[in-house]
Amino acid sequence: MIRVLFVCFGNICRSPMAEAIFQRLVDQAGLADQIQVDSAGTSDLNVGRPAHHRTREVLGQRGNTYAGRARQVTLADLHTADYVVIMDTHNAQDLFGMAGEGALEDKLHLLLEFAPSSFPREVPDPIYDGRFEHAYDLIEAGCYGLLDHIRATHGL
Repeated sequence: MIRVLFVCFGNICRSPMAEAIFQRLVDQAGLADQIQVDSAGTSDLNVGRPAHHRTREVLGQRGNTYAGRARQVTLADLHTADYVVIMDTHNAQDLFGMAGEGALEDKLHLLLEFAPSSFPREVPDPIYDGRFEHAYDLIEAGCYGLLDHIRATHGL
């Protein structure tokens, strides 16, 4: 089983969006028995809360479902994940503070590393600018690229 963990700050906007989109892509590819998808936040600020209403709205409008609740990332998550996929470099700093840089070597990736090179490298947090559709577009492009990478790397 290949474990993919999406991480953002609060686990109510970007990482749940990535989890839902990537899960849909994994399901459509018939790989749900080989790839496990999850998300978490570096902060405990929103633990137990549903995804932001705009996140759920945009996901639903684009054919995705998500019913998860925000949770904080744990050391166990970081140790068991094969891919820890973050939305911005602030997430990396938080995770390095938690686990140390060596613990994440070769498994920590910015999601948009997998998007076309014309894309920015970080997904801005839509909680601040309200651009949930823009975040969705960026995340979806990264998810397509990530799935392609996993399939090529693992022969799926």
